Amino acid sequence: MKLFFSFIIPVYNRPDEIRELLESLAEQTYENAFEVVIVEDGSTTSAEHEVSLFQDRLQITYLPKPNSGPGASRNYGMERAKGNYFIVLDSDCILPPQYLVEADKALQEHFVHCYGGPDAAHPSFSLVQKAINYAMTSIWTTGGIRGGKKAIGKFQPRSFNMGISKEAFQTVGGYGKIHPGEDPDLTMRIWNNGYETRLIPDAFVYHKRRIDWKKFYIQVNKFGMVRPILNKWHPGTAKVTYWFPTLFCLGFLVSLVLFAIDILAPLGLYGCYFALVFIDALLKNRSVAIALLSFLAVWIQFIGYGYGFLKSVILINFSGKTAEQVFPKLFFK
Repeated sequence: MKLFFSFIIPVYNRPDEIRELLESLAEQTYENAFEVVIVEDGSTTSAEHEVSLFQDRLQITYLPKPNSGPGASRNYGMERAKGNYFIVLDSDCILPPQYLVEADKALQEHFVHCYGGPDAAHPSFSLVQKAINYAMTSIWTTGGIRGGKKAIGKFQPRSFNMGISKEAFQTVGGYGKIHPGEDPDLTMRIWNNGYETRLIPDAFVYHKRRIDWKKFYIQVNKFGMVRPILNKWHPGTAKVTYWFPTLFCLGFLVSLVLFAIDILAPLGLYGCYFALVFIDALLKNRSVAIALLSFLAVWIQFIGYGYGFLKSVILINFSGKTAEQVFPKLFFK
């Protein structure tokens, strides 16, 4: 199948960021033509100047529009793109030069209407960025759901690095208005319409995640709140593993109580787990500092997600209100 790729990239107040991404797109080793569609989502700081710098190096389209959130902005770009296969990226990503070669090769060998690729930490990233990347991608923390080769269950592509055919996009109607959570919601609707998804391990991106510890907590807390909503929207997709961060945190509190009365084994198990996380992070990053920060990142991730998940389970199932009424900030109008 002859594929013409359209990169779909929403951007919101991050002109410097988009310039780095466009530079990496201009350096792709892929020999065939492709296009880049930049959707300016109501930014107060425009990226138009940065986009203009690449007009001679890329087949690029700049589409400014009122703010409507990343899901609607991706839909807006795909509706206007020329390609028959869309690649959705976050603006805080950088692509290795061989990205498009690897994606095309994998799709020619085994075509699917939707794929996802992993995210990795670039050597230039800060220590905190590398620690957060570890917490978000490790098999020991998220089960590899964001692109690990040993991911548990069917792979759910994420919109920081996701490919979808024009046919599948038109069939399912694109992204919904929830955010975050718009990408797993889209994936589940893709499955429901009979399309297959897959992981392409070699089509990876460097995902910068320009966030501090506070923003990281807010992000994972929202992830936790979204999951019970998706479980309710898509019956049959709920998994016991989604409870892990909540039970992990509650179990730790219980282990502290037991420790106070000289029952040491439960707390010892937590010590073994974090020793494993530390060693794994150390081996992957070859840095004691990153391994120590990874310890903090994992705790923030579990507490934020676990609390958000438990809160959402209770309110979504017992409040008698819709998800939009319970969590209006998770939805764009």
